[in-house]
Amino acid sequence: MTAADILLAVLFAALTAYALFGGADFGGGFWDLFAGGARSGYRQRKLIEHAIGPVWEANHVWLIFTIVLLWTGFPSVFAAIASTMYIPLTGAALGIIGRGAGFAFRKTSVTLRLQEVFGALFAFSSVVTPFFLGAVAGGIASGRVPPFSEGRGPLLTSWWNPTSVATGVLAVGVCAYLAAVFLTFDAQRVDPELVPAMRHRALRAGAGVGVLAVIGLVVVALDADWLAGRIWRPLPATLIIASAVAGLASIALLALGRYIAVRITGGLAVAAVLWGWAAAQYPYMLPPSTTVRSVAATPTVMRATLWSVLVGAAILTPSMWWLFRLSQTPARPSPESAAQSGSGSQHGGEG
Repeated sequence: MTAADILLAVLFAALTAYALFGGADFGGGFWDLFAGGARSGYRQRKLIEHAIGPVWEANHVWLIFTIVLLWTGFPSVFAAIASTMYIPLTGAALGIIGRGAGFAFRKTSVTLRLQEVFGALFAFSSVVTPFFLGAVAGGIASGRVPPFSEGRGPLLTSWWNPTSVATGVLAVGVCAYLAAVFLTFDAQRVDPELVPAMRHRALRAGAGVGVLAVIGLVVVALDADWLAGRIWRPLPATLIIASAVAGLASIALLALGRYIAVRITGGLAVAAVLWGWAAAQYPYMLPPSTTVRSVAATPTVMRATLWSVLVGAAILTPSMWWLFRLSQTPARPSPESAAQSGSGSQHGGEG
C-alpha cells in the first residue's frame, strides 16, 4: 500500500464521518420541514434544536478536512471535480450557508413570521444540500468527470443524469433516516412522549431508504455500465450485503425499542454503502481511466500531509469525542438549584 492509498483511505474515512454526523444534522432539517405547523410542530422542532444545537457547525470539520486532503494529495482530481461540478458544489455551499443562517436566526427571532421564514430556509437548505452532494458523488462514480488535462466536462449532464439524481435522492433519504434514528433516542431522554412518533418516522425512513437503494442499483445498471460491472465484485458486493443486513437489523431494533444499539447498526448500514462504492471504484479516482497513483502528489507532499493528518487527528479526535460526550450527557442541577428544589418540596410537604 502506497502513501497515496493511505491518504485516500483517510480521506474516505473523513467523508464517512461527514455522511454520518453531518448527514444526521441535515436529516434534522428534513424532519423540521415535515414537523407540522408552528404550534403542532413546536415540540419536535425543539427536540431537533436540542439534538443538533451543540454540534451542527462542528460536524462540517469533516467536509473541510476532506476537501483539504483532496486538494493537497490529488490536486488534478480536485481541479477536475471543481471545474466540472461547480454548479452543484456552489448549490451545496449556498445550502450550507443558508442552513446555518436559518438555524441561527430562527432561534433569535422574536416574531412568529420571522421564525417561519428562517425555519423554512433551514429546512429547505437541509434537503437540497445533501441532494447536490449526492449528485456530485453519482457523477464521479459513473465516469462523468473527465481528467483535468482533457478539459471541463459538461456542466449540466455531469450531475443531472439518472445515476446522479438517484444518488442525490438516496443521500436525502439516508440523512432523514439517520436523523430519525438519533432523534428517537434523544426523545427518550428529553421528551419521551415524542418517542412513538420519531420511531415511526425512523421505521418509514429505513424502509424508504431500502427501496431507494434497490432503485439506485437498477438505475446504475441501466445508466452506468462501468460502475455496474464493478459493484458485484467480491468486496463491494460483501459490503453492500452487509449494509442490507445492518439496515434490516436496524428496523428490528427500532421495533424492539433498542434505541442505542440501532444507532450502531444504522451507522454501519450507511458506512458500508459508502465503502462499497469506494471498493467498486478503486483504484480509479475519476473513472474509467484516472488511477490513484497517476494523479497523486509527489512523495514529499504525501509524507508531509500524512504526518500533518496524524498530528491533527491527535488534537481533533479527543476534542470531537468530548464535544459529543458533553452534548449527550444530561445536565446536572447545580447545588443551588438542587437546594432550592429541596426547600420547595419541604415547604410543599408542610403545606
